[in-house]
Amino acid sequence: ELLVKHPELAPVDHDFIHLLVSWFNRGFLVLRRIDWTTPANVLEKIITYEAVHAINDWNDLRRRTEPEDRRCFAFFHPSLGDEPLIFVEVALTRTLPAAIAPLLASERAILPLKEATVAVFYSISNCQTGLKGISFGNFLIKQVAEELKRDLPGLSTFATLSPAPLFARWLANLRGHVPNPILDEVDLITLYALDNPELAADLAMQARLAPVLARAAAAYYLEAKGTDGKPLDPVARFHLGNGARLEKIHPFGDLSANGLRQSHGLMVNYLYDLAAIEQNHEAFSETGTVAHSTEITRSKTRGKPASSKN
Repeated sequence: ELLVKHPELAPVDHDFIHLLVSWFNRGFLVLRRIDWTTPANVLEKIITYEAVHAINDWNDLRRRTEPEDRRCFAFFHPSLGDEPLIFVEVALTRTLPAAIAPLLASERAILPLKEATVAVFYSISNCQTGLKGISFGNFLIKQVAEELKRDLPGLSTFATLSPAPLFARWLANLRGHVPNPILDEVDLITLYALDNPELAADLAMQARLAPVLARAAAAYYLEAKGTDGKPLDPVARFHLGNGARLEKIHPFGDLSANGLRQSHGLMVNYLYDLAAIEQNHEAFSETGTVAHSTEITRSKTRGKPASSKN
């Protein structure tokens, strides 16, 4: 926190990171499943630290941990007792989900385990701000996937349903470009609906907006870069860096106030193909290659004339 005003402390920060990486080596971390029988002091911390989809109360937490088609796992360090470092919430489903609301619904049918084929990592929360910059997520996802596969052999797909926290800000900037490198005049006129919340909430208008948002989002993920040449989106950096593949784009997947504010409701699936994780990770680390499905490529060009450079 002091680095902004005191950049001369950077060497001290570097030393701390070196020590913390050693002290929190994967070999010291303990994976625990969090369920409704977990001690209340730990469950309270899960409620407090949830950073993606807020847990409203104890009933909400129970819906995420008790049913047989829901899982939660956390990493702990022996020296920190019951203080979690990071945790992931998992939904077991039949298909890749396109929206978060059905996963969090208070009234839903519980899926029998024998029918589950997909494990969806829908929320990953870091708990310790003092350990920012020390990644546990890559180890967590891989180990949880291995545990789930061992316990539930019927699972064949491991994926996320993830937010796009900087998409709305990026799109607002893109809409101001003249000439526009991605959006044509019709696209820009359609996107005016985003400036009117009531109009954007209309289902017919959402149907018109969806392909435009999907095309813009494909460019956002494949072309928008930070100063280091890596994807601008922090969630994309995390999952792509862990070896995942950008699989599907879902306009209006998150209609919560926060989802609409940060991404106009956009969500995406990242696919963790356990056989391709290392290859994807190396390509991303060495050349910045964004592993993505053919559907993402089609989204980027859908609706454009064959002669268009976009």
